[in-house]
Amino acid sequence: MGHQGIEGFAMPEPDEVRRAAEALRMLGDPTRLNILWALMQGETSVACLAELAHTSPTAVSQHLTKLRLAGLVTNRREGTFVIYTLADRHLEALLRQTLSHAGHRPPTEAELQHG
Repeated sequence: MGHQGIEGFAMPEPDEVRRAAEALRMLGDPTRLNILWALMQGETSVACLAELAHTSPTAVSQHLTKLRLAGLVTNRREGTFVIYTLADRHLEALLRQTLSHAGHRPPTEAELQHG
């Protein structure tokens, strides 16, 4: 009952909560995290994602299907290739925070320039 007296208090809609939970569930798999992290760097193909995620193209395709159905990635055809990209740039902040929480420290600009 205490929340009723809090100005501006609002709960998300049930469908919003369901979609958010589905997105977080998709992040619960190491291969999908690797795929999404790779896609943060730019759009790419299944073969490239398989190499970056250290798994088979078949496994990557299965994960990409789940990620696409969850609305986290989109795809387009380019000749015989299917090119994937992140569906939403908001996902980048979530991925960075999640991996930072796990101890990942991305290289600084200076480190990248002096490679």
